[in-house]
Amino acid sequence: MNLLPVFALSLLLCCPGLRAQEALKPRYLDPAAPVDERVEDLLPRLTLDEKLGLVHADSKFCTAGVPRLGIPKMWMSDGPHGVREELSLDSWRPAGRTDDFATWMPASIALASTWNPALAVAYGGVLADEARARNKHIMLGPGVNIQRSPLNGRTFEYLGEDPWLVSRMAVGTIRGMQAGDVAACVKHFAVNNQEVDRGKVNVEVDERALREIYLPAFEAAVREAGAWALMGAYNKFRGQYCCHNATLLNRVLKEEWGFRGLVMSDWGGTHSTAEAVRDGLDLEMGTRSAYQDYYLARPFRAGIEKGEYPLALLDDKVRRNLRVLFAIKGVDGRPAGTINTRAHQAAARRVAEEGMVLLKNSPTLLPLDLSTIKRIAVIGDNALRLGALGGQSSGMKAFYEITPLAGLLAYVAGRADVTYSLGVLAPQHQRFEALAFDVTGAALAPAQPSPAPESTLNAAELADRAVAAAKAADVVVFVAGLNHERNQDTESSDRLALELPYGQPELIARVAAANPRTIVVLVAGSPVTMDPWLEQVPAVLQAWYAGMEGGNALASILFGDANPSGRLPCTFPRRLADTAAHASGLARHYPGEAGTVHYDEGLLVGYRWNDAKAVEPLFPFGFGLSYTTFGYSGLNILPGGEGGALATVECEVTNTGTRAGAEVVQLYVEPVAPAVARPVRELKGFDKVLLQPGEKRTVRLALGPRAFSYYSVERKAWVAAAGEYRIAIGRSSRDLPLGGLFVLAAPVETR
Repeated sequence: MNLLPVFALSLLLCCPGLRAQEALKPRYLDPAAPVDERVEDLLPRLTLDEKLGLVHADSKFCTAGVPRLGIPKMWMSDGPHGVREELSLDSWRPAGRTDDFATWMPASIALASTWNPALAVAYGGVLADEARARNKHIMLGPGVNIQRSPLNGRTFEYLGEDPWLVSRMAVGTIRGMQAGDVAACVKHFAVNNQEVDRGKVNVEVDERALREIYLPAFEAAVREAGAWALMGAYNKFRGQYCCHNATLLNRVLKEEWGFRGLVMSDWGGTHSTAEAVRDGLDLEMGTRSAYQDYYLARPFRAGIEKGEYPLALLDDKVRRNLRVLFAIKGVDGRPAGTINTRAHQAAARRVAEEGMVLLKNSPTLLPLDLSTIKRIAVIGDNALRLGALGGQSSGMKAFYEITPLAGLLAYVAGRADVTYSLGVLAPQHQRFEALAFDVTGAALAPAQPSPAPESTLNAAELADRAVAAAKAADVVVFVAGLNHERNQDTESSDRLALELPYGQPELIARVAAANPRTIVVLVAGSPVTMDPWLEQVPAVLQAWYAGMEGGNALASILFGDANPSGRLPCTFPRRLADTAAHASGLARHYPGEAGTVHYDEGLLVGYRWNDAKAVEPLFPFGFGLSYTTFGYSGLNILPGGEGGALATVECEVTNTGTRAGAEVVQLYVEPVAPAVARPVRELKGFDKVLLQPGEKRTVRLALGPRAFSYYSVERKAWVAAAGEYRIAIGRSSRDLPLGGLFVLAAPVETR
């Protein structure tokens, strides 16, 4: 028998003072009361200054709170890949604490490459658990901006080029995060697709492209996942800054989508009190002035007192901020979080393994067999380069970081000789002083980085040593790629070219000529070109920025303990001119002309451009190899289905190889003779299935009205036109062995 309720009742009966105290408890402090009732009870208790304190920053990463009423400061953290290290209250300097190490998860682009929304839920759950442990109420992520240009410095922080894939992965991440009583802040709203001139460039894009390409992930975040916060972008949209943009924030987000949470500015993204008050901003962060001089502080107060702004506008902002705080139990006391647990590390490793994409394995070299290998040469700056702290706002202080070399050494464990050559001269960075890990990858102690000694060798000497090491080895693992230095994969600057830097292409070619058993591992967060070396090497693995367990995950893939199942979330072009934003070579299209960038390509972003223009990619969207093979058969297209589906598509997938493996079944919809301009085909469904050798499974994918729809500017609605649609299923956007027709008898309109 549970005696707790009996005890509680007895306590109330014998303690009338306690009963009176409970009866007098304000409604806003009652955890059982509905959120909106709590907000409305609290609102009239607040003074004007207390209200204002809730709508602008009180430090770099928090609001003021209302101590007299028990309302805490609302704390935020940068967090697409983990909880950022603590910073000083009033500057960007690290606080110098020793209790702010955290689990560094693989970059968002790696998560997208898993094509596994369930894994995204787990990813979000790790972020929430660690955020609670650090008393964070809002995590600034996920980032869902579409990859328009492969040069975008923040491509690694985002989820790819396709709205459907980005939406599915974002919804999973948000659900996982908010189930853990931490609000997700989806960013950057909207059309923030380049870092160059991001703080001032104006974006002009037509309404259909806006609705069909750039907004769907944000819409799904709000309408499906129930995201509690959105962050405005730095850039302008149709002439108005996105952090206070009447079209985006008031009309689309709050009126059309019914968003009830808060909109915060990016740090320094607010430019006007009048626009911030009237055009949708709810929380101002990072303005370069004293906190009481923020646009939504003293100037807002003065405007209210003069009658320029009705108090109702302030109250709406306060409601939205309080709504978030109550929804995540920020006033009531949330469950204690944990940080750097074995479970979190295991989740990081699983994302890293599932996200790595095998791009080439011909002739078959992978997986490696240690019984036939005596000497392994590891080459490349990225084999030892640390990545956790890089990238600016996405950087964090990892409890440990297993580099590619560390992971390979731990896996080989003396069964073969391993040599290492730097190979190239790159900007100095920090490396581990020692490999402080056991063979399972568990940290023996927080690893302390130290500056790498400056090499006394020049670039030519380093290259010669790498070639000599390759000649002496049975197999070469060349860990190439990018890093988080300026003009590479980092916030606030874009890449300058698609080619690998530091003379890596030429060195890879030399190494491959010296040893044809060369595997190229690409540690990078965005596409790169692969001339002149791609045809010379038998194997290429896209490893991305794979988080703190990345080295262990890499070893598992290379030696076959894990079967690669990642698929590209973005097209890898052969050259920059093969992409929509750069095809013309005009500044008008990138990075902008006279302060404005024009998205004249409209809907044709990523693989949509390749299909429409018959451009052959280096590697297509959705592409990825496996150590096994899969067969497709039995396509069946049925009308109707669960959840209001217009059609349900079935097919059978069989593992025809000798290893267990996961296949990503991708479904594309192709309108036949559309009355309006449409892309050739668009991803509208996918499923990742794990199959044992010889196992066959039926995959079912439901297609709702949006799968067939375009956005009608005239009707301000989504229209699925009557007519024929080809359903294509396969392994990538360019490998679709199954196809059939679906006929929509009557148009369907949705909003």
